[in-house]
Amino acid sequence: MSYTKDKDNAESNIAKIERSRLLRNVTYASVFVAIFLVCLKFVAWSITDSVSILSSLVDSVFDSLASIFNLLAVRHALIPADKDHRFGHGKAEALSGLAQSTFIFGSIIFLIIEVIRRFFSPKIIDNSSVGIIIIVISLLVTIVLVVYQREIIRRTNSKAIKADSLHYLSDLLLNGGVIMSLILTSYAGIVLIDPIVALLISIYVLYISYGIFISSIDELMDREFTEKDRQKIIKIVLNHRFVENIHDLRTRKSGFKSFIQFHLDLPANISLLKAHKISDEVEEVLLYNFPESEIIIHQDPAGIDEQKDCFEV
Repeated sequence: MSYTKDKDNAESNIAKIERSRLLRNVTYASVFVAIFLVCLKFVAWSITDSVSILSSLVDSVFDSLASIFNLLAVRHALIPADKDHRFGHGKAEALSGLAQSTFIFGSIIFLIIEVIRRFFSPKIIDNSSVGIIIIVISLLVTIVLVVYQREIIRRTNSKAIKADSLHYLSDLLLNGGVIMSLILTSYAGIVLIDPIVALLISIYVLYISYGIFISSIDELMDREFTEKDRQKIIKIVLNHRFVENIHDLRTRKSGFKSFIQFHLDLPANISLLKAHKISDEVEEVLLYNFPESEIIIHQDPAGIDEQKDCFEV
């Protein structure tokens, strides 16, 4: 199979432009929805004086702050590499994911405090019908945003958008719990359903938040690719007929960009020009399989004794 480098570069540039457009659009949408939900839930809380709606309002305030922070982080991550940041600004997304998981943790702590209080001081909700209508509206708006975010995540694999989507997914669950709580508390007199639903939501969101936190830490600490991807790289490299071995393979991610570097063992009797051509051919195949990657290859003459990484490959 033959690969054209210029074509790959052109396709890569188009993909970058499209990714930038998608990420900017979804972050603007998140900020708009967050502010709208805060206003809507403030009205609902003012009318009903419901503590469950109040907790949902506080959660949305955290969401709006996180979305604004996310907008700034994504815009920064999309800035091209420059003289002072030659590997780009992709880790701004991981920083955003880390910060947002912390925001989520703070909002859940508040919710748990409210849950404990409601267990000991259950309350029948007044004007619940109006509250239900308003929360249903916010629920529908949130569903549209989450579906949109999921599509963008599928196409860009953005950690920042994943973390932001978690905010709104938790808001979706929280709104559903609030509606259930309003109905069962006001019409069925089951006052303890409110704290029970809130507790279940809290546990779920904490679990998802932990996953975002760990993945962000992994990226910031330059965790290696999965073993499956590493073995795929090794197989691709060794598939070239002139490549004798590969060692000192190192990989990492920074936002949407990946970095791959390794030493290539080549026949000792070939020219530097030939070694360069072989490296270019290996790089083209790797870029086909790992788009948006920056690849650094060091050529070694096979058979020389040199210090290698103490890790396997």
